[in-house]
Amino acid sequence: MALFKRKTVGKPGEWFYCLEHQKVEEGPECPGKDRFGPYASREEAAHAMETAHERNLQWETDSRWHDASRRAAAEDDD
Repeated sequence: MALFKRKTVGKPGEWFYCLEHQKVEEGPECPGKDRFGPYASREEAAHAMETAHERNLQWETDSRWHDASRRAAAEDDD
């Protein structure tokens, strides 16, 4: 058992999206490993999963990323 328990401390006006509870929090309330944020508004935090999905799609279709993976694959073939 831990002697000291870390408290999750946040600032008023900072918004987070809790991945475990799937809810918006002002604070934060949950540990950092379970949340996205901080966001500037409740609305931004409410759309955290959509934002993450959009960013993932951008990264997956980034030509610079795919060019690097093709070069590495070509080097492995040599």
